[in-house]
Order: sequence, then C-alpha cells, then structure tokens
Amino acid sequence: MSDKQNSLTDRRTALAGDDHAGWRLDRFLAASLPDFSRSRLQQLLEGAAVFLAPEGQQNRTIKDANHRVKPGETYLVIVPPTLPATPQGQDIPLEVIYEDKDLIVINKPAGLVVHPAAGNPDGTLVNALIAHCGARNLAIGGEARPGIVHRLDKDTSGLLVAAKTERAMASLAKQFANHTIERAYNAVVWGSPRDATGLIESQIGRSPFDRKRMTVLRAGGKRAATRYKVIEKFGAPNLIGSRPFAALIECRLETGRTHQIRVHLTHLGHPLIGDPQYGRSRTAPRGKSDAETHAFTLAADFPRQALHAFVLGFQHPSLHKSLRFEAPWPADFAELVAALKGLNKP
Repeated sequence: MSDKQNSLTDRRTALAGDDHAGWRLDRFLAASLPDFSRSRLQQLLEGAAVFLAPEGQQNRTIKDANHRVKPGETYLVIVPPTLPATPQGQDIPLEVIYEDKDLIVINKPAGLVVHPAAGNPDGTLVNALIAHCGARNLAIGGEARPGIVHRLDKDTSGLLVAAKTERAMASLAKQFANHTIERAYNAVVWGSPRDATGLIESQIGRSPFDRKRMTVLRAGGKRAATRYKVIEKFGAPNLIGSRPFAALIECRLETGRTHQIRVHLTHLGHPLIGDPQYGRSRTAPRGKSDAETHAFTLAADFPRQALHAFVLGFQHPSLHKSLRFEAPWPADFAELVAALKGLNKP
C-alpha cells in the first residue's frame, strides 16, 4: 500500500468484554463501532477487512458474520480508502441545496443517473459528488457508491441526500430503514384516482415476465405503501369525456421500494405521464383550441416520467435537529402542469 493510500486508510479496533461472550461478530462490531451501518460492516467482512488480532500474534482474517466472539479478543477493522476513486470525479454541475461536514443535499435533475452501473459507467451523480466533495471527504459506503444512502430513478428529478461520514451514513441508513425520513413527490398521471386521498399497499417484486420491471405480486416480494392525495384534476368533462384527462397528485412514501410510486400508480390504473416503462404511449386528442391541443400534445410527448421529489426531511446525524427541504418544480414539469391547467379554463 502506498503512503498516499495508507494515509487515507481508517483503522478501528474493538475489544470484546465479558458481556460480549457468544455474540455474533456482526452484532458485536455494530455495537462497538456505531459509526458504521450494518450493511457497511457486512461489506467490510466480505471484503476481508476484519481481523482477529491476538496480542503478539499474526492477525487472522475473519469473513464470517456468524463468528462467535470471546471475551478479551481484539478485532481490527481496516476501512480501505476510496482513492484511487473508482469511479473518478467528473466536473458535472450540481444544484446544492445544503451542505456541511456530514452530508450534502442535492436537487437532482432528470436524466442524471445516481451511481455507476451497467450501461452508465460514468457521468453519474457519484462522479459529480466525488469531484465536488473530494474523495477524501466522501470515502465511505464502498467504492462504487460512495455516500449514496438512497436513489432516485434516472428520469425522476428532485431532492437526494448523500453522506460524507460513516456516522452520517449509518444514521441516515437507519432512518430510511425505520421509515422516519419524510419524502414527498409530485406526480402528473393519466386520468385521476376516484378517491381524493388513499393508501396504496401491496407486495412489490420483480416481474416474472420482465426482470427489468417491478410489479405488484400476490405472493412474495416486499411490502410497499404509498399515500396519495389528488391536488388538481385537469380537463373539463365536456372536452374529453366523463373522466379527467390528467391529474396532479402528491405521493408520500411509507416504504422505499424500487420504482414504488411508478408501480403503485400504474396498479391503481393511473400511470405517470411520460413513463416509458410502466405507462403506455398515448395519442393526443384533438383540442377545440390551440391551448387544448398544446396541452394534449405536451402530455402525450412528455419525454420522461412526470415525477419530482419535492420534499425531503430527516434528523441530522450530529446536529440533533430536524432538517426539511423543498425543491421547486423543474422547468419541464412546471410547463406541463401550466399547460394542463389551461384545460380547466372555460
């Protein structure tokens, strides 16, 4: 290991007491090193970064989370550096809403992938964060996804928080796991739910017919719950039949499953406008005026799912106070809503 890499390596030790006798190693490490999340400790175990360090003897690598701890044992955890950064930092503009030594809140634009993956090796939010924060200040959570606690889909815009310390990572991960994070989204859907408010609750998992899609399952999957509220309906019945053409709704997540809002609204019968994966292409009806035609065409041709994460609230990991942020609609979303509002004018 080079001097530069060694200077970035974080070494932690944990001494087992009598009350730790028989504990699983992952439980003992989580209790002894509260700055690290359980998932991060599991990564370190699997990555051969945890050692039993007997006094005067050579360290022995321990990879089994179920390894039983004995009193008097000392364990060494060597957190590898993120440098050389994989992925590399890239100068990608970021709209920073809030930043301190522990975390950073970003208003992510539509079209920006959160972290590198197959088909998107770079040009992601992670690349931008590494360049903005510096790898030394974002050297947590593993090389592929440093600082990433949660995600937004590529074409969903809005608020996202990333951690800059292990303590912040563990705290935020726990809050997400306990569903105590406040997350609210605005969405524009085809038609409108019959009820003005409601709870969509189901099991969500991979579609047995298309592994790239999530779906509501009768058995298996994970519990998912989304609360929604209709904010405004668009389209007078005499223009386009007995049902509204579209609606602006607010969704609040009680759980955080992959594509949850998109899957739930599709299951409800009102997929997101512009959703290429869960919606279907629509042909714009002919309007009675230029404004109507513009609104119908804009909705039919909207190039992404009309979904924006406009509220994010959480407990700060070290300041011990609640933080809450709101992000205005991006220009394309605002233009769509404004055009649809024109359908309600006499």
